[in-house]
Formats: sequence, C-alpha cells, structure tokens
Amino acid sequence: MAVAVFGSIGMDITAYLERLPKPGETLAGTSYNWGLGGKGANQAVAATKLGSDVTFVCRLGVDDFAKAAFREITS
Repeated sequence: MAVAVFGSIGMDITAYLERLPKPGETLAGTSYNWGLGGKGANQAVAATKLGSDVTFVCRLGVDDFAKAAFREITS
C-alpha cells in the first residue's frame, strides 16, 4: 500500500539535570539527547513499520537541526 503523509517534523531536545531547578533558578545540564518528532514524522514512521510504501512531505529550514533531520529521514 502506498501512503503519502503531509505533516510536521521537529527536533526534540531533552536535557538532563542533577535536580529540578527552583523557581527562577537556572541550572546547567549534565547531558542531553536529541531525536526526531512531530506528528507527521511519527505517522510516516508508523506507516513504514506497518509495511506501507511511504512518501513523507514536509518543509525543512536551513539550520543545523534541519540538516540533521534531513540526514535522518533520507537514510
């Protein structure tokens, strides 16, 4: 089955801290992870995992996050 998904893609960044900050406090993170997200991207991945031939249509910017997203979705 062929499926076309027109939707969003985004870069999720998760920062890890030693503790939760108090109100108004800024803490430095100890590490972070990033990963792709977005409703359209998630739907395209799910349809692919179910065996569909998927075409994903989205708009990307020109920053480093967009470049990383492009590498991920075209690999």
